[in-house]
Amino acid sequence: MAVTQQVPVHPQAGFFGSGPYPAHRARVVVIAVLAGFALTALWSAPFVDSVIGDSVANTLLGYDAKATPIGGVLAGTLFAFVSGLAGSFTACNIAAFGAVAPLVGGEAGGKRRFSTTLKPLGWIAAGMLTVSIVYGVIVALVGTRMPQFDTAPATGLTPRSIQSMVAFGVVGLVFLVLGLASVGVIGNPIGALTRRHPAAPLVLMGALIGGFLIGRPYPLFRIMFRSAAEQHNVFYGAAAFALQSLGNIVIMGVLFLILTHATGGRVQRWLAAKPGRIAAVTGAALLVGGTFTLLYWDVRVLGRLGIIWFPTVSW
Repeated sequence: MAVTQQVPVHPQAGFFGSGPYPAHRARVVVIAVLAGFALTALWSAPFVDSVIGDSVANTLLGYDAKATPIGGVLAGTLFAFVSGLAGSFTACNIAAFGAVAPLVGGEAGGKRRFSTTLKPLGWIAAGMLTVSIVYGVIVALVGTRMPQFDTAPATGLTPRSIQSMVAFGVVGLVFLVLGLASVGVIGNPIGALTRRHPAAPLVLMGALIGGFLIGRPYPLFRIMFRSAAEQHNVFYGAAAFALQSLGNIVIMGVLFLILTHATGGRVQRWLAAKPGRIAAVTGAALLVGGTFTLLYWDVRVLGRLGIIWFPTVSW
């Protein structure tokens, strides 16, 4: 009689405590990393930043966002939110969509009220706003002396590029760790903290999304960044950076709510139908986002400068 190998189940299995681990962990990791690599090679920044991002911003604002100066604090706060929304699908923000899978997976145990599903979004927002507000205050205090304004070349890279590589490199590595922990390849690095505070993984996810602003070179963001730096108003800096981050997660939040409520529970039932499926989908999403973020902002940048070779598809 054949003995079926059981996948271990633990109440805190996976980084987000999402049930049993998948049976084929190595397969999930390899496929997700290859998908992240392919996305990096195929990504077109001019198309996403200009064709999508600029078009959205110009339509919502009613004027050319790049050519029109920001006229005061109120205009700046509106510009901050709209530019954040317009930048939802840029390379700076694409990893944020890795949070949708763990959010939906957390709802797979049964039907939830709408108010209940807002709680995980609130925890993500708490972590995100903490980072973005603090950074906005720092920008207002330091002003244009921030490295993101320094474009003087340094060993083939500008200080702004170096800051982007460091910031997104760290974010990408953490996303990879979260993904590996979610599928059970490594242990939960904050397991003890999560047992005391179950929302800790969501707060950490939010802090990582807020950290995108630390390295973000998106042109519309740089306009808002300069406005906050030149005003030297800490309240304006905090508000502008907070609204930029909130704009970044609007589409992610709407997608989560659609998958949770507008599908009649089909997504949740599909996730819960097979042991390990929630952890596999969650881990894969985080690994794709982490691989893309690390390769695009560190390895592909070196390839663009001719320091190393990295395959890219121009379109």
